[in-house]
Amino acid sequence: MLRVESVEPDGYAAELGLLAGDRLLSINGHEITDLVDYHLHIGSERLVLAVLKENDDLWELDLEKGEHEDLGIQVVHPQPRQCGNQCLFCFVHQLPKGMRKTLYIKDEDYRFSYLYGTYITLTNLSENDLQRIIRDKLSPLYISVHATDPLLREELLGVKVPEILPLLTRLTSAGIELHCQVVLCPGINDGAALKETIENLASFHPQLLSIAIVPVGLTQFRMKLPKLRKVTAGEAHSYLSLIHKYQQDFLFRYGTRFVFPADEFYLLAEQQIPPYADYEDFPQIENGVGLIAQFQHQAVEVLLEAERLKSDKITIVTGCLFYDKLIEFAEQFSLQTGVDLQVVAIHNNFFGRDITVTGLITGQDLLQQLQNISLGDGLLIPDIMLKDGGQLFLDDMNIEKINDSLQVPVIVVESSPWGILDGVESIADDTVEIIHL
Repeated sequence: MLRVESVEPDGYAAELGLLAGDRLLSINGHEITDLVDYHLHIGSERLVLAVLKENDDLWELDLEKGEHEDLGIQVVHPQPRQCGNQCLFCFVHQLPKGMRKTLYIKDEDYRFSYLYGTYITLTNLSENDLQRIIRDKLSPLYISVHATDPLLREELLGVKVPEILPLLTRLTSAGIELHCQVVLCPGINDGAALKETIENLASFHPQLLSIAIVPVGLTQFRMKLPKLRKVTAGEAHSYLSLIHKYQQDFLFRYGTRFVFPADEFYLLAEQQIPPYADYEDFPQIENGVGLIAQFQHQAVEVLLEAERLKSDKITIVTGCLFYDKLIEFAEQFSLQTGVDLQVVAIHNNFFGRDITVTGLITGQDLLQQLQNISLGDGLLIPDIMLKDGGQLFLDDMNIEKINDSLQVPVIVVESSPWGILDGVESIADDTVEIIHL
């Protein structure tokens, strides 16, 4: 059974008389044990709900609704299963002490992979878990492979783990679709090991839909951890050459490029980002694959629509990695709108200068580096810098403190050209409160 946490006042559940504390037993005869069951069975247009009320009365409720409509309830969210791996590159192990507790949670839960697209290693699955995935068609799943060679994978994950290829065989043979990723550690799982991994994974196409190759991220807090190093520009160039060859081969054989390098490799190698169409349906965009191509594609649309605006100067912040690309857009945007869109790259002093992505900027670095800069009429902050519903930076500084300290309107915007346009228009229209777009 699944406990109802809250009920929306105008939803179907409220009309039926459901209350917080009621327990959902089944939907259309299917037992409901967790959030996955709820999502699997809530989509039908006609529902028969078995509900146990707080006073232990048993209700059976009939409901007709739209196919994609929800009941209007929040149910208990499962606690994530914990990861028992000791990955050489685990970001949690590279965090300083004293941050909020949720940042130190290492989750490894197939349910979250199905619901939210989080990556798992398949190392803690029981036989019952595997049977449930196959029975309920929990697909697609997102798998961190890193290497298909058993001994090398154990080295990377830091513990003895089941071999990955038999697990992938079982899942794909049962019709489960997969997306995979490889965190590339120079000198460890590159070279011949990377070739073997890509070729082994390609054998599971078409059930295995895509592979993302992403560079290892290293902070300055790697105390008493295995020695790793970041990807060099020369290595990035070499990796891209290899991946592009595979893409050409796979495109000919499968009709898809199949394996995609993270944008960071192109920036490190100082190579042009591939055309928008080369990313196909952007299967790995949440992994930093194709974000720049998508940004550039949307930038063209925004520049065609943007009009002259009443503002002299507005500032937007970004990480160092994306600075040059954002500058290109800002210059064209300024010409189109008359607004001086000032781009400020925030150096990551908190995690270390080798961390250059926008999503890992902390509030304290932001505040310190903006103190003596003229920000103009307002400040735009990309939403990927903020966690927990858009209120907190990674170091627990909240957006209100940024607003109070800098004494300018602060607007949190979607990390896209459309988000930037909306934010600039809000400031230009004299909106001075904190706005989340």
